[in-house]
Amino acid sequence: MECCYTPTANQSFSSFKFLDCESFSSTGLSRSRLSSPRLSNPFLKVNDRINPISHQHNIYYSRTYKKTIYAESRNQGWDFGRFVKTLYFFNGPPSPIKIFESVIASFSSPSASEAEKSMDVSGIILVAGATGGVGRRVVDVLRKKGLPVRVLVRNKEKAEKMLGPDIDLVVGDITKASTLLPDYFKGVKKVINAVSVIVGPKEGDTPDRAKYSQGIKFFEPEIKGDSPEMVEYIGMQNLIKALKDNVGLRSGKLVFGFEDGSSRVLPWGALDDVVMGGVSESSFLIVPNGSETGGSTGLFKGIVSTANNGGFTSIRTKNFDVAENLCGYDGLELRVKGDGRRYKLIVRTSRDWDTVGYTIGFDTVKDQWQSIQLAFSSLKPVFRAKTVVDAQAFDPSQIISLQLMFSKFEYDGKLNPTFVEGPFELPVSSIRAYIADPITPRLVHVGSAGVTRPERPGLDLSKQPPAVRLNKELGSILTFKLKGEDLIRESGIPYTIVRPCALTEEPAGADLIFDQGDNITGKISREEVARICVAALESPYACDKTFEVKCVIPFSEQYTVDPENPPPEKDYDVYFKSLKDGITGKEMLERTPVSV
Repeated sequence: MECCYTPTANQSFSSFKFLDCESFSSTGLSRSRLSSPRLSNPFLKVNDRINPISHQHNIYYSRTYKKTIYAESRNQGWDFGRFVKTLYFFNGPPSPIKIFESVIASFSSPSASEAEKSMDVSGIILVAGATGGVGRRVVDVLRKKGLPVRVLVRNKEKAEKMLGPDIDLVVGDITKASTLLPDYFKGVKKVINAVSVIVGPKEGDTPDRAKYSQGIKFFEPEIKGDSPEMVEYIGMQNLIKALKDNVGLRSGKLVFGFEDGSSRVLPWGALDDVVMGGVSESSFLIVPNGSETGGSTGLFKGIVSTANNGGFTSIRTKNFDVAENLCGYDGLELRVKGDGRRYKLIVRTSRDWDTVGYTIGFDTVKDQWQSIQLAFSSLKPVFRAKTVVDAQAFDPSQIISLQLMFSKFEYDGKLNPTFVEGPFELPVSSIRAYIADPITPRLVHVGSAGVTRPERPGLDLSKQPPAVRLNKELGSILTFKLKGEDLIRESGIPYTIVRPCALTEEPAGADLIFDQGDNITGKISREEVARICVAALESPYACDKTFEVKCVIPFSEQYTVDPENPPPEKDYDVYFKSLKDGITGKEMLERTPVSV
């Protein structure tokens, strides 16, 4: 549960300005009116529990206007007290010096065209284990496709020598959680994990690891370095924890609201046209039995008037103590009961008060509960009701505040076609981040065929690969690989688990067999596995699937490719489409048949 925002001791008004909600050019207000200090009414103050006292803030009619509002040409008394409350709620106790500085700044603030730009760093693919046999080939495939790639490695010098000095590189060890720094995952949206416990010949190997390249079948193996438990299980725990916020969950992330027994309340306050001399007034409260299921819901409610050249109401959260990181998601989904009006959602990524708001309008259907998905890619950078054409790219990892608005104005001089003066209500039961359909894998993991076989009843181990026969001697390597897989499947992250059979140094291109249930044996090229991993990232058919893969060439034959006549690139979706949900091979361990 999230706690109420608490202003820090050093909070000041240095960034406070007076043109937050709507453009003065749209209202015709004079600068003398706009330069008046403005502040909001704290309609909802919450902590980690819903505070019943919040229901006492249900105030819709001030002494300023108790009668029906007829026209904007009628001047009405301005509620200076509510104006001061607004300023106090969002910015703390007013300082005359800071207010004066803000007034001066409001006249000299940069134009929209001067907004600072920054590069969009989202969409990076992180490769963990990038110096291994499969990992380095994954990096090569990604680079050839022109995709942004970052590598997570333990040895910087080795990685730069192998992958080049220009590689985007971070140094960390998945067996040590403290080395997986948050900045390593900034901008990362997808991950290919090729980290694996190291198995090598007991008698040692050549400098170029010739014995290792032949495969475990051809030497007496032992674990080199960290144990299978540390790499395959603890390491997977650490990796999932480190990347979870960045790659997103299939079920989404609750930002505000009440659903399925969970809740998250934010500190909303009213921010109405009183800041510009208007008389519209709104509030936000929690209605205990107001949702479509009889549970709690938020309620944005008020009266809007165009008197005194006003015409908007809104609710805005205080700045979050810690920026909300939603970079693993594609947008925000609102669950609302519509009233037939058009509203705005405004998302801010700056702690400054008068700054660009990333804005999108949405229509509602009267008297119907509806889910409205608002894609981050559709947000428009808006400053003082004008689109900022050269604004910095929206950064979903740095969300500082949210705002809901009902206004006469859209932006760029357009008007809201559904605007009507008078009372309005918009129940909002939840705001959650979502991953857009079709969902594709966010984590592709390279595992191993055979992980369910060591404990499988009735299995003739003499006919199984060495890793199955020697599982206990090798530190229960396959047992911990399976435990690591289970962590992925339970994480909620959209995933693909690729279980290759024995890996070889042969080229890619041979015909393949995809299977499920952990039954097949054979061999497959490391290059082919790398291509499969990269293809899986973009395929909804590979999402949440676990499968084994081998080529059709037997161990007794060497597969080669004519460089002058290479085989055509495969459409891996043909294979992915054949895969079924829920088949891992564990069904045999549990003696529970799975319907396919």
